[in-house]
Amino acid sequence: MRVLYFTAKDSPHDRRFLSALAKTEHQVFSLRMHPCQPETIPGITELTWPEGGPDWSCWLGWLGGKTQFSSILNELKPDLVHAGPVQGPAFLASLAGFHPLVTMSWGSDLLRSSTRSPWMDFATRCTLGKSDLLLVDCQTVAEEAASYGFSLERMVRFPWGVDLAHFSPANAAGPGLALKKSLGWEDKFVLFCNRTWSKPYGVTVLAEAFAAASQKWADLRLLLAGDGLQSEQVRRILAPVGDAVHFPGWVESEDLPRFYGAGDLFVSPSHSDGSSISLLEALACGRPALVSDIPSNREWVIPGETGDWFVDGDVASLENKLLSLASDPNLHTYGDHARVVAEARADWNVNFQKLLFAYELAVR
Repeated sequence: MRVLYFTAKDSPHDRRFLSALAKTEHQVFSLRMHPCQPETIPGITELTWPEGGPDWSCWLGWLGGKTQFSSILNELKPDLVHAGPVQGPAFLASLAGFHPLVTMSWGSDLLRSSTRSPWMDFATRCTLGKSDLLLVDCQTVAEEAASYGFSLERMVRFPWGVDLAHFSPANAAGPGLALKKSLGWEDKFVLFCNRTWSKPYGVTVLAEAFAAASQKWADLRLLLAGDGLQSEQVRRILAPVGDAVHFPGWVESEDLPRFYGAGDLFVSPSHSDGSSISLLEALACGRPALVSDIPSNREWVIPGETGDWFVDGDVASLENKLLSLASDPNLHTYGDHARVVAEARADWNVNFQKLLFAYELAVR
């Protein structure tokens, strides 16, 4: 089968999908909506835009993009187009009228972007109306698509999953302890979070809760990876705690297991999510998790089994749960259960097969 994988730029998730597709019997081509220098993946043919690419900032640019994309399709003659996010590549594919179109939601496109403006609402409805099949990573996203009238029977639901061999307790525990020792935190209780520092991910809520909780328990520490638009605000909130917080910046995937391992508790304060890859990685590393009580998180974290929930956006609730879990004698057991959950439901190698099934279903 000739497959055109049409995406926005070049993300780690794109590279993971393309690397896996390159190992299948399919002939796979990749096209990026926005200019970038994609990582070369053996077995994948990268395509470029004619005429240097469209201007996506105006409606006329989209019309020009439709013409150029149609030209690419006419020359390539793919058997299937796999496109996402919904309001970007998938929308353009729907404007071009190509079938079969497999649209892949990236979670935030349906959970947040679809309601940002009349234009995004239009793009969402147009795309879903012309998609032959929709890929979703959790029930929350499936229900949102269904609210637009998309049939559940034409959805394939699977969490993207993680590499269980890389994200494992073995790769997390020893290196994680070494990281704690390097920070002088080997006898401290460490929280780890690597969500982006922007409003949808609630990192300011975590910062405020930690600042308050650390005043009540001096042995509490925060390993806060990443960065983002709220960097100045996050650092200002945490300034009073001094050395009780460490900012390692962005951590590459290869090095992430030891950071998960350094955390006694993984915290995700996101206000909106699909199946969070960070959460799945933490569970796979055998870490208990404290997460906001949004529907997608409740699909993965069970209070008293793999961690706990706190009231989304509530600083006092998060503070109380941090202190409660830090003294919970069953915390290690929660981590063991977390790994079991990851093995059962978040295995990338198993879940990827559902994508191949979706291709077959769409063509049929």
